[in-house]
Amino acid sequence: MSALKIAVILGSTRPGRNGKAVADWIVDRAGARTGADYELVDLADWPLPFMDEPVPPSMGQYQGEHTKAWTAKVAEFDGYVFVTPEYNHSIPGVLKNAIDFAYAEWNNKAAAFVSYGTVGGIRAAEHLRTIASAVQLAHVHQQLAFSLFTDFENLALFKPGEHHDGAVTKLFDELEAWATAMRTLRG
Repeated sequence: MSALKIAVILGSTRPGRNGKAVADWIVDRAGARTGADYELVDLADWPLPFMDEPVPPSMGQYQGEHTKAWTAKVAEFDGYVFVTPEYNHSIPGVLKNAIDFAYAEWNNKAAAFVSYGTVGGIRAAEHLRTIASAVQLAHVHQQLAFSLFTDFENLALFKPGEHHDGAVTKLFDELEAWATAMRTLRG
């Protein structure tokens, strides 16, 4: 069986975003893993319009070339690490929109959540769990929550505490185990 492919989906496109440093940290930490290949998928590189498909994604009848390209990208992976800020107690609209563009491509795969914000982005991560369930993504228990006050210098320079090292290892372990198990469901 080939190595797992895991996407680290950067769910913010805001200018000056803190998420790029967080996603880069995740990819860097994943570089030592031997059971999976991790790839950054930055939504800034996927300028999707607001949902413009005439048929619900669950029907799999994609018409737009941007939709076909995005869903093909999503389909490449066995699992996902979603990196999200918290905006107004939820996830950014761009992340919700990107998830909504696909359906079967998410099904029976595994997901983990990394959030950041004034309270660690935990409300965004919890909202993302509900959304993931709706597209049949199995999500692991371990998550990371970075505080803008303690894990960022001057609310901008990402300097995570050492206590996150053990948590990210556990997140990877859980995600890779679940992604392996979910592969059997997809045949």
